[in-house]
Amino acid sequence: MRYLQTFNRRLRQMRESGKLSCWDVAQMCGVDEARVRSWEAIDARQRSYPDVTQLLDFCIRTETPLESLLDLDEAADSGQLELPGLAFSNSDDLSVAIKELEQELNRVQLSDEESELLRRFRKTSVENRRMVLQILGR
Repeated sequence: MRYLQTFNRRLRQMRESGKLSCWDVAQMCGVDEARVRSWEAIDARQRSYPDVTQLLDFCIRTETPLESLLDLDEAADSGQLELPGLAFSNSDDLSVAIKELEQELNRVQLSDEESELLRRFRKTSVENRRMVLQILGR
Protein backbone atom coordinates (compact mmCIF):
# COMPACT_ATOMS: atom_id res chain seq x y z
CA MET A 1 0.00 0.00 0.00
CA ARG A 2 2.39 2.63 -1.19
CA TYR A 3 -0.15 5.45 -0.74
CA LEU A 4 -0.53 4.61 2.95
CA GLN A 5 3.08 4.04 4.04
CA THR A 6 3.11 6.98 6.46
CA PHE A 7 -0.64 7.11 7.10
CA ASN A 8 -0.24 5.97 10.71
CA ARG A 9 2.13 8.83 11.55
CA ARG A 10 0.14 11.43 9.63
CA LEU A 11 -3.12 10.41 11.29
CA ARG A 12 -1.57 10.55 14.76
CA GLN A 13 -0.06 14.00 14.07
CA MET A 14 -3.36 15.36 12.79
CA ARG A 15 -5.28 13.85 15.68
CA GLU A 16 -2.89 15.27 18.26
CA SER A 17 -2.64 18.70 16.63
CA GLY A 18 -6.45 18.85 16.53
CA LYS A 19 -6.56 17.77 20.19
CA LEU A 20 -8.62 14.72 19.31
CA SER A 21 -8.51 11.45 21.22
CA CYS A 22 -8.63 8.03 19.59
CA TRP A 23 -12.21 7.90 20.85
CA ASP A 24 -13.04 11.15 19.00
CA VAL A 25 -11.67 9.76 15.73
CA ALA A 26 -13.44 6.44 16.33
CA GLN A 27 -16.77 8.26 16.75
CA MET A 28 -16.20 10.27 13.56
CA CYS A 29 -15.42 7.14 11.58
CA GLY A 30 -17.97 4.78 13.13
CA VAL A 31 -15.39 2.34 14.51
CA ASP A 32 -14.09 1.44 17.95
CA GLU A 33 -11.00 2.92 19.60
CA ALA A 34 -9.00 -0.27 19.07
CA ARG A 35 -9.43 0.12 15.31
CA VAL A 36 -8.09 3.70 15.41
CA ARG A 37 -5.13 2.53 17.51
CA SER A 38 -4.42 -0.16 14.91
CA TRP A 39 -4.43 2.52 12.19
CA GLU A 40 -1.74 4.35 14.18
CA ALA A 41 0.28 1.24 15.11
CA ILE A 42 4.04 1.64 14.79
CA ASP A 43 4.53 -2.06 14.07
CA ALA A 44 3.39 -2.66 10.47
CA ARG A 45 2.35 -6.23 11.37
CA GLN A 46 -0.24 -4.86 13.81
CA ARG A 47 -1.38 -1.99 11.60
CA SER A 48 -4.64 -1.86 9.70
CA TYR A 49 -6.10 0.78 7.41
CA PRO A 50 -9.46 2.50 7.15
CA ASP A 51 -11.85 1.80 4.33
CA VAL A 52 -12.86 4.65 2.06
CA THR A 53 -15.98 5.50 4.07
CA GLN A 54 -14.01 5.80 7.29
CA LEU A 55 -11.29 7.80 5.58
CA LEU A 56 -13.82 10.19 4.03
CA ASP A 57 -15.67 10.53 7.34
CA PHE A 58 -12.44 11.62 9.02
CA CYS A 59 -11.43 14.01 6.24
CA ILE A 60 -14.82 15.68 5.97
CA ARG A 61 -15.44 15.99 9.69
CA THR A 62 -11.99 17.42 10.37
CA GLU A 63 -11.86 19.43 7.13
CA THR A 64 -8.65 17.60 6.25
CA PRO A 65 -7.65 17.25 2.59
CA LEU A 66 -7.39 13.57 1.68
CA GLU A 67 -3.99 14.10 0.08
CA SER A 68 -2.54 15.24 3.42
CA LEU A 69 -3.07 11.70 4.77
CA LEU A 70 -1.68 9.89 1.74
CA ASP A 71 1.79 9.46 0.30
CA LEU A 72 1.45 11.00 -3.11
CA ASP A 73 4.54 11.39 -5.24
CA GLU A 74 3.29 13.50 -8.12
CA ALA A 75 6.34 12.78 -10.27
CA ALA A 76 5.91 9.02 -9.97
CA ASP A 77 2.15 9.00 -10.50
CA SER A 78 1.28 9.29 -14.14
CA GLY A 79 -2.04 7.49 -13.98
CA GLN A 80 -5.13 7.35 -11.89
CA LEU A 81 -4.85 7.10 -8.12
CA GLU A 82 -5.48 3.51 -7.04
CA LEU A 83 -5.87 2.65 -3.38
CA PRO A 84 -6.20 -1.09 -2.70
CA GLY A 85 -8.99 -1.66 -0.21
CA LEU A 86 -10.22 1.92 -0.55
CA ALA A 87 -12.84 1.63 -3.26
CA PHE A 88 -16.21 3.34 -3.09
CA SER A 89 -17.73 1.88 -6.27
CA ASN A 90 -17.71 -1.42 -8.13
CA SER A 91 -18.90 0.21 -11.33
CA ASP A 92 -16.74 0.73 -14.41
CA ASP A 93 -19.14 3.48 -15.50
CA LEU A 94 -17.64 6.81 -14.42
CA SER A 95 -21.01 8.54 -14.12
CA VAL A 96 -22.28 5.80 -11.79
CA ALA A 97 -19.07 5.96 -9.72
CA ILE A 98 -19.34 9.76 -9.43
CA LYS A 99 -23.00 9.52 -8.38
CA GLU A 100 -22.07 6.93 -5.71
CA LEU A 101 -19.24 9.16 -4.47
CA GLU A 102 -21.60 12.15 -4.26
CA GLN A 103 -24.08 10.07 -2.26
CA GLU A 104 -21.32 8.98 0.12
CA LEU A 105 -20.10 12.56 0.54
CA ASN A 106 -23.66 13.74 1.24
CA ARG A 107 -24.04 10.98 3.83
CA VAL A 108 -21.02 12.11 5.83
CA GLN A 109 -21.36 15.86 5.32
CA LEU A 110 -22.04 17.66 8.60
CA SER A 111 -24.91 20.11 8.85
CA ASP A 112 -24.11 23.69 9.86
CA GLU A 113 -25.44 22.94 13.33
CA GLU A 114 -23.29 19.80 13.66
CA SER A 115 -20.21 21.70 12.47
CA GLU A 116 -20.82 24.43 15.03
CA LEU A 117 -21.27 21.88 17.83
CA LEU A 118 -18.07 20.10 16.84
CA ARG A 119 -16.17 23.39 16.62
CA ARG A 120 -17.32 24.39 20.10
CA PHE A 121 -16.60 20.93 21.49
CA ARG A 122 -13.04 21.04 20.14
CA LYS A 123 -12.39 24.49 21.62
CA THR A 124 -13.56 23.58 25.10
CA SER A 125 -11.39 22.20 27.90
CA VAL A 126 -10.77 18.50 28.44
CA GLU A 127 -12.83 18.66 31.63
CA ASN A 128 -15.79 20.17 29.78
CA ARG A 129 -15.48 17.53 27.06
CA ARG A 130 -15.66 14.80 29.69
CA MET A 131 -18.74 16.40 31.24
CA VAL A 132 -20.47 16.60 27.85
CA LEU A 133 -19.62 12.96 27.13
CA GLN A 134 -20.95 11.94 30.57
CA ILE A 135 -24.19 13.78 29.88
CA LEU A 136 -24.45 11.94 26.56
CA GLY A 137 -23.87 8.65 28.36
CA ARG A 138 -20.58 7.82 26.66
